[in-house]
Amino acid sequence: MTIQERAITVEQFEAFAQQPENTDKLFEFIAGEIVEVPSNPKSSRISIRIARYLDAHVDDNELGHVTGEQGGYMVFGERYAPDVAYISFERQPELAEKGYNPNPPELAVEVVSSDSKAENEKLTIKLGNYLAAGTLVWIVRPEAAAVEVYAPGQPVQTLGKADTLTGGDVLPDFAVELTKIFK
Repeated sequence: MTIQERAITVEQFEAFAQQPENTDKLFEFIAGEIVEVPSNPKSSRISIRIARYLDAHVDDNELGHVTGEQGGYMVFGERYAPDVAYISFERQPELAEKGYNPNPPELAVEVVSSDSKAENEKLTIKLGNYLAAGTLVWIVRPEAAAVEVYAPGQPVQTLGKADTLTGGDVLPDFAVELTKIFK
């Protein structure tokens, strides 16, 4: 849900997000607008499943950090809160202790919670910026039991429930069967 529709500065966004009445809410700063992050139990459950497999792989191989939606990232001056994300120790040895991580993630997972026109428009903006930053993006569509894989400079891949999701060049040895995600 867009909170306001006139462009503001990142400083105004950060002041808004830090107001006491907003401490329990999650916002993104997309194209100069404040957007409250939507969610629902089904999308949240799918995010947790993906995070579980991803985090186990990253921890077992001592590769970096996996964050959930509360671990936001700065991407070309905007502020994004992917449902799940990965950033290597090489790119960022320590996560930010407050605010948004200063570097874009190497992998961003966006689980679509509704198929509204407004959400899809914001997702398109985020996708373009993620790709320009070199981020691998998985857009998960729970209702279709599908994952769209966007890798910079490559054609999009759409995977269904019978397919295996891999980490591509970002996490070459990572793989999970989508039947484990879309139970």
